[in-house]
Amino acid sequence: MKITIRKAKSEDAPHVANIMLEAMREIIYTLIGSKNDDSAIQFLTQFISSEHNQYSYENIWVAIEDDRILGEICLYDGADLVKLRTPVLSYVNGDDSKRFDSIEDETASGEFYIDTIAVSPAARGKGVGQLLLHHVIEMYVLQRNLTLGLLVDKGNPKAKSLYLRTGFVYREDVFFLGKAMEHLQLSPFQ
Repeated sequence: MKITIRKAKSEDAPHVANIMLEAMREIIYTLIGSKNDDSAIQFLTQFISSEHNQYSYENIWVAIEDDRILGEICLYDGADLVKLRTPVLSYVNGDDSKRFDSIEDETASGEFYIDTIAVSPAARGKGVGQLLLHHVIEMYVLQRNLTLGLLVDKGNPKAKSLYLRTGFVYREDVFFLGKAMEHLQLSPFQ
């Protein structure tokens, strides 16, 4: 069967949450204050199924084969980061409004930010991640002349290699939630 890509729907949230957790387990653990996968999936499902936040289905493309979601890519305009992140931080802060009041900005105006790209463990090695990446490059860089940006964990050379082979270039080292990351970009003008 052929792998196709489509915009995510609200009802995709439970499936997307399981896959997305693969890409950002440690970050979600930090945000929710727990290393419990069930709690992490519940957290992600809530935000993926909702509108107007950084993890919303509105910002997600999914790779599908035989009606199964194999992978996801979540991206949004970096200029909207604060607005999209606010509901997430309000939720995780709860009554402690200062818990994450100084979280670093992972993106900024001037780029469409790839927040996550993840593939189901059962679908790895099928080129799903590369297919999702090429889809957003076509949609955002080639058709709209926008710059894509992302952060890659310095401890994940395999992912960095994929991004560099795809045309992304290194911009700078950054720290996000205590993790050493590299900021990469792909621009229509490079």
